[in-house]
Amino acid sequence: MSVTPASKTSKTERWIYWGAWIVAIGAVAMAVYLGWRVTSAQAVVPDTVKPEAAIVEEPQDVNISLPDLNQVFDQVGIIPQIDPHTTIPTRPRDEVIDYTVDTGDSVFGIAGAFGLKPETILWANYDTLNDNPDQISLGMQLKVPPIDGVLYQWQEGDTLQGVADRFEAKVEDILSWAGNQLDLTDPLVEPGAYVMVPGGHREFRQWIVPTIPRGRAGVSSALYGAGACEGGYDGAYGSGSFIWPAENHTLSGNDYWSGHLAIDIAAGEGAAVYAADSGVVVFAGGAFGGYGNMIMIDHGNGYQTLYAHLSSTRAYCGQSVSQGQYIGSSGSTGNSTGAHLHFEVRYLGGFVSPWFVLPAP
Repeated sequence: MSVTPASKTSKTERWIYWGAWIVAIGAVAMAVYLGWRVTSAQAVVPDTVKPEAAIVEEPQDVNISLPDLNQVFDQVGIIPQIDPHTTIPTRPRDEVIDYTVDTGDSVFGIAGAFGLKPETILWANYDTLNDNPDQISLGMQLKVPPIDGVLYQWQEGDTLQGVADRFEAKVEDILSWAGNQLDLTDPLVEPGAYVMVPGGHREFRQWIVPTIPRGRAGVSSALYGAGACEGGYDGAYGSGSFIWPAENHTLSGNDYWSGHLAIDIAAGEGAAVYAADSGVVVFAGGAFGGYGNMIMIDHGNGYQTLYAHLSSTRAYCGQSVSQGQYIGSSGSTGNSTGAHLHFEVRYLGGFVSPWFVLPAP
């Protein structure tokens, strides 16, 4: 017997109809069963038991062993990222602090430790250092400003505009600097008070032994120190190529900058000092200005070199020396907080950074 498509459709619809009824009846039966179970569970709780009468056990110390996180990470294929740097928040400083100079300190080093330019330290301590970084000495008290600029002691008759113009700064910068604690509506400053001039600057008063030629220059020992030579010499000439004047080729103290026209080479007490190039000695002995025992060599080609803070000198006025010749020993004479070699290079009377002429260390 053949079945038509219409009869197939009718049969399918009947199965869907009865299947839906079966599912609905099953759901109702399950709901009734679950309700009966909840009711039975509540019935077994005695009415005489009160919540407040329940026995509460004292908490016991439990040793909990945490899993090894590295093993867990390894098992799931994750590598933990560990940041080795700890960021410690710092609050900006707005007050001036007093610093006591210790062994081995320099204006350059102190400035670097506080994130300042060395000029800022000199400008803040003019009464003590007189613009001369070589005047620093052990136990000296130095003012350390909070930012770069000029720490200025207010004088009678000063005005904000006048002070700003003097140090090529802006009045609004002086007013807005929190450390100055100025009343913006009536910014009065008492004479003798210190005011920070952010971004301000001024010219230095340089304290140096003048460049001395080998010819007769009329140099006075009363002005420059006992080591000043009379001049009028002739002798060896330099090659224009320089070597390091000490065995050590690293710095100890000041680098070359506008307030310190030399480099301080790390040379311990008594370390040998050598002529950086051939020439004639035009200064040998004690010098004023914080240099201590000093030697200056005129190289006859426009260059002069200077070696200061020596513990002893082994050269004399008018002596011809060759490049690399032993001329003295390093030390800490003059104004110095530790043994080192103060080394200057000059050309035609002007200062040259030693880094421009010395071979790479």
